[in-house]
Amino acid sequence: MNLGIVAAFAYGILAIVGGIIGYIQARSIVSLLSGSISGLLLIIAAFFQLQGHAWGSILAVLVTAIFVVFFVFRLVKTRKFMPAGLMTILGMLALAVMVNQIVVLR
Repeated sequence: MNLGIVAAFAYGILAIVGGIIGYIQARSIVSLLSGSISGLLLIIAAFFQLQGHAWGSILAVLVTAIFVVFFVFRLVKTRKFMPAGLMTILGMLALAVMVNQIVVLR
């Protein structure tokens, strides 16, 4: 198991937990759905990477990149670090690790 798989799995869990917290605090069904769907996609991508499928890495990078872009816009709009700033920083870190693993493995 490489670091890219760990990053995809960890960011997926974080997305799910964040969606649940968003639902509990603000009763935001959108947060719950987007966090759950994107988190599950990241966990599925990590699973398929473990199975040796290269497209799992691509899926993880795409989902993480979309999440980062979303949270950058949200950070600019709200100017609040939590949760947008934290998810942006952690997402960029996870994205860098995932892309690095793709480059190293090729």
